[in-house]
Amino acid sequence: MTRRAWHSHLAAVLGYVCIAVVFSWPLLPNIATHLTGDPGGDTGVYVWNQWVFQHGAVVEHRNPLTTEHIFSLSRRPVDLTQHNYTVFLNALALPLMGSLGPVATFNVVYLIAVVLTAWMTFVLARRVTEGATIEAWLAGFAFAWGPVLVARSTGHFSLVAAAPLAAFLWCLHRIDRTGSARDAVLAGLAVAWAAFCDPYYAVYCALIATIYAVSRVVRLDWRPTWKHGVGTWLLDLVLVLAVALVVGLAFGRGGRFSLLGLPISVRGLYTPIFVVTVLVVARVFVYLRPALAALDLPSPRSLRTVVAGVFAGAVVLSPVLYGASVQMFNGTWVSPPIYWRSSPRGVDLLAFVTPNPSHPIMVWLFGQPQLAAPTVFVEYTASLSLIALAVVAVAMWRAGLRATGWVTFTLIFTGLALGPFVHVAGVNTLVPGPWALLRYVPVFSMTRMPPRFAIVAALGLSVLFALALARLGQRFPRQRRAGLAIVGVLLAFELWSGPRPLYSAAVSPVYDAVRDDPRPVRILELPFGVRDGVTSEGDSSARYQFTQAFHGKRLVGGYLSRVSSRRFKEVREWPMLTGLLVLSEGRALPPQDEAALRASAPAFIAQANLGWVVIHPSRTPPLLRAFVLQALDLEEVAAADDAVLYRPRR
Repeated sequence: MTRRAWHSHLAAVLGYVCIAVVFSWPLLPNIATHLTGDPGGDTGVYVWNQWVFQHGAVVEHRNPLTTEHIFSLSRRPVDLTQHNYTVFLNALALPLMGSLGPVATFNVVYLIAVVLTAWMTFVLARRVTEGATIEAWLAGFAFAWGPVLVARSTGHFSLVAAAPLAAFLWCLHRIDRTGSARDAVLAGLAVAWAAFCDPYYAVYCALIATIYAVSRVVRLDWRPTWKHGVGTWLLDLVLVLAVALVVGLAFGRGGRFSLLGLPISVRGLYTPIFVVTVLVVARVFVYLRPALAALDLPSPRSLRTVVAGVFAGAVVLSPVLYGASVQMFNGTWVSPPIYWRSSPRGVDLLAFVTPNPSHPIMVWLFGQPQLAAPTVFVEYTASLSLIALAVVAVAMWRAGLRATGWVTFTLIFTGLALGPFVHVAGVNTLVPGPWALLRYVPVFSMTRMPPRFAIVAALGLSVLFALALARLGQRFPRQRRAGLAIVGVLLAFELWSGPRPLYSAAVSPVYDAVRDDPRPVRILELPFGVRDGVTSEGDSSARYQFTQAFHGKRLVGGYLSRVSSRRFKEVREWPMLTGLLVLSEGRALPPQDEAALRASAPAFIAQANLGWVVIHPSRTPPLLRAFVLQALDLEEVAAADDAVLYRPRR
């Protein structure tokens, strides 16, 4: 790399650092006291990720991919292989945790992740545009601070670290030009990097690689025609009848008819609309008449390249792959079932063209979405940059931009983000999207939340944005600088989300006594629960693990992205914990069970080495509070901030 190129990259990074500070304001002056997400939600778990990784690697000198700090009454350590553990971000935090503390470290790592995402997008766009530096810089700006990633920075921080997606596409672009095994190794390392940021990103890389491989092996020749044969007329007739059935069902109470003498009764719209969708797709294919123009079989060299990439990625991921294989072997691997109708929905089609929901004007009109509906905001925000869309449209219209590959790439992931059924303006049209079928494909089915495909779509649009700017600059060279300046100002205005809402990271002072206790005791937080991303028993809170990063004592319960049924069973093997789960849900215990638990309480305290109990009054059912105060014979030590600290008298 030349000195001039180094200067370009350095200037790009410094520019992104300035943007990171300004666009996250007022985070910097509150970097040690506040977070951009609620520590009582997923944000608290991501802070815990960095703490427990540092604690395991530095303090305990053990494998940081396992822990005994949660579910501490289990017979074996907790394997974090299936947990969204953010290993890469944890590693970045490792040298900072001791001097900065959990909150400041987390915020610094977050800002680093955003800058790194922007820079890698810049590197990708600069290569695709063949050196258009300013255009590539604007592409990195549009992606890293676009609404899709800003929304994720309020809860799903692992998704903010999207740099490996851009890095993998950069590697594929190089492989396409050189076919080098070295570039394949870099691609494999990029997949490993993606997995260490968020497992979804590794699967996305695999999907991108599959699309790329198919596009290089299979070549289709499209020959559209309106000519009708007998088969085409029959298809059109069936399509019309199917549409008529859907209309009849939509405005009636059901459908009954006979087909070849067989009585058929249809009452719901799911199956008929699915049939209509299949018929429409078939009709489009009949019109386009795709024919196999070429089938380029992989050469031995390309196979060696693939093997080199897979091997490199597998070596780096070997600790995770080993943990996964152990879980599969002992039956603790968690694979949530896939349902046809009730699986998680995708984003609304109109969400892609909705203005930035965090913009001050939108907040003034509709309120702060992060506060009004935090879960919906963090998971279902898919707003693409309207400025980028407009620039791409103008470049196609006035400058002859084609970029068919990147357009197809962006549309594929936009379609996948729609989920199993397309929603428009909040209405489920029941039209199945591409994800309705892809979710049944092994490996790809692991990404059970389709809205996150919008991140890849936003990355594709950012590259198209850079290509469009470069093409317009070539078409209108005299207006290039002025045009880039205007677009840059408009983009900054569109993406501005300040001032960012911040959440206090203060920990109740009642935990000071727990932190200062030299005994290796456990702490029980009430209400009590066991929870993962799919299943929940009792009533747990991510804040328990957030506060653990300050007091350091082992928790009886816990939260992970995936908790095996065996882990749930181990918790229920303790009668006292089973009773606490029931009471935490607001249900009453049978009198005979409650009496038995009261009698066994002293033995439970001793076996669990229980040193402290914290009750959160606003969330604790009265029956639960009354039971634990008497059964565990608790004495109050301190109270503050919806937390009352107790210790067993025994």
